[in-house]
Amino acid sequence: MARLTYEELEKRVKELDAESIKLKQNDKGINFEAIFRFIPLAGFVWRKMGDDFVLVDFNDAAGVFYHGRVAKFIGNKAREIYSDMPEILRNLSRCFSEKKTIRHELQCLFRTTGESRYLVAWYAFIPPDIVLVHTEDVTDRKFAENALQESEEKYRVLFETAQDAIFVTDDRGRFVDVNHAACESLGYTREELLQLSNREIDDDSIGYEAFLKVRDGKVDKITFQVNQRKKDGTLLPVEISGALIPTKGQRMSLAFVRDITERKRFEAQLQRAQKMEAIGTLAGGIAHDFNNLLMTIQGNVSLMGMDIHPSHSYYEKIMSIEKQIKSGSKLTSQLLGYARKGKYIVEPININQLIEETLDTFGRTRREISIHKELEGKLFAVEADKGQIEQVLLNLYINAADAMPGGGVLKLKTENTTNRDIKDRLYNPKPGNYIVLSVIDNGIGMDEGTIKQVFDPFFTTKTMGRGTGLGLASVYGIIKAHAGYIDVESRKGKGTTFTIYLPASERQVENLSTIVRKLSKATGTVLLVDDEKDMIEVSKQLLEVMGFKVLTAGNGEDAIKIYKENQSNIDIVLLDMIMPGIGGGEAYDLIKEINPEAKVLLLSGYSIDGQASEILKRGCNGFIQKPFNMVELSNKIDKILQDSRTNRIGFKK
Repeated sequence: MARLTYEELEKRVKELDAESIKLKQNDKGINFEAIFRFIPLAGFVWRKMGDDFVLVDFNDAAGVFYHGRVAKFIGNKAREIYSDMPEILRNLSRCFSEKKTIRHELQCLFRTTGESRYLVAWYAFIPPDIVLVHTEDVTDRKFAENALQESEEKYRVLFETAQDAIFVTDDRGRFVDVNHAACESLGYTREELLQLSNREIDDDSIGYEAFLKVRDGKVDKITFQVNQRKKDGTLLPVEISGALIPTKGQRMSLAFVRDITERKRFEAQLQRAQKMEAIGTLAGGIAHDFNNLLMTIQGNVSLMGMDIHPSHSYYEKIMSIEKQIKSGSKLTSQLLGYARKGKYIVEPININQLIEETLDTFGRTRREISIHKELEGKLFAVEADKGQIEQVLLNLYINAADAMPGGGVLKLKTENTTNRDIKDRLYNPKPGNYIVLSVIDNGIGMDEGTIKQVFDPFFTTKTMGRGTGLGLASVYGIIKAHAGYIDVESRKGKGTTFTIYLPASERQVENLSTIVRKLSKATGTVLLVDDEKDMIEVSKQLLEVMGFKVLTAGNGEDAIKIYKENQSNIDIVLLDMIMPGIGGGEAYDLIKEINPEAKVLLLSGYSIDGQASEILKRGCNGFIQKPFNMVELSNKIDKILQDSRTNRIGFKK
């Protein structure tokens, strides 16, 4: 058979095409040709010729899709058109041989435009030798699907790597999805959690009631706190933020769940600190007033003791009263220590040396206790009130001994550290060096409830009459007043450890000898200022016994007036700190305005700390804390006046 020319081939294709169109007209009069022509999908008619296929027709959509260039391919063979796309050739052959419809997704580069498009092609066999191909451009949809997939993958990563637990629940409260954090926080596997509902892990009905409000559209979102029950039965305090997810079909809820264990601890710590601060203010006020009472009693006892011979029957009773005053003073010292308003004479001290001194005394009275020491050889010095730190140590020793009634081991340990090494604490230490003091016993230990109250004033585990409950409270106050921190760790039956952190000092420890003075006969005039009538009376008598002439004022206003009138005769002013109206600080400033050389000794039932310290910085000559005895008062006044006389004749102090 002679090879057909192109014109003859084209004519034959058109004849066959006309025959094909007649076949498309079925017996019901439906014009499939019209459908093919106007269907919005690009359509192509391929006829099997030998071992290849020839393009014999296309519809309007195909012309538009290929920008009118498809007509020039009529009569061309598939192998010529798709020489670089063998999958199209395979699909044409497969559709023809298997006589079934085939769906094929492909990415195609259009040479005419240079565009890369995503297509979906359907291959359908039409007897006896036609393969009808329809193609749809799904590029936009493909991009949208890819973007959606990327978005889903991105949010799945966020979902799985979120630090907070995330739960997705259906309209019955059952979990349909959970993230890794949810499994970790509750101790379940994902499969186990997906078998549960929110009612099965919430410890009460609060969570489910909140879920119903969101599910039923009563609120758009909600935040609440609840306890979730973990797989092991323990409770986990959490904060839940819930909202409705906009989905087709059933209502889905999304819950972000945050572990608030640490927040609860901080809140409890803050509440405890606020409570202790309030109690401390009350305790300090009580101690101040009580010290004033003790001062009046002490003054009268001192005066009586001077007039009674030791052989008198009342002498021992007076000495007993004075002894009880000292005991009362120790009690108020503990109260003031807790209130951080105790005696506060700061100097560089060596904690190791103080431990050795206090343990020596303690060890002689508690033979049943074995004492072990691990003391840092080159321990940093700390700036502290030696008497208060002694009180801290002795209270901790006594507390340890009470926890070991049958004997045991008391261990003292010191070491140097820095703020960076003080880890996992509820406080934030200031930068710098610290010393660590640990007091460890192997006694009966404490339960969690006792630990929470151990530093509260008046709390004690001892029986009535065996303890005041002020020992550890004063320890807490003293350490806080020294800008330090204190922790306690204990387990029932496993002993207790108190750990104290105190800021280190760069100053060196000095060995200072204690100066002891006796009551000396004095001369001169004193202005005594106090709003307590009994204090005025007893202090006036004490000063007169010493040899002073005494002027008195019951308030700051009278003090200023009297000083103006008698300043040339007044050698020293004894000024109470706490008074109504013009207080001690303001009165001091006004006296200094009248006479910059005025000598003033502050008196207070509180400590040198706080307001008194500020007045001393402004040039005040001295401070004495109530209750004081005659010798202490005499020494204070004598030192101020002696310093004043030395300065006036040109010598250094």
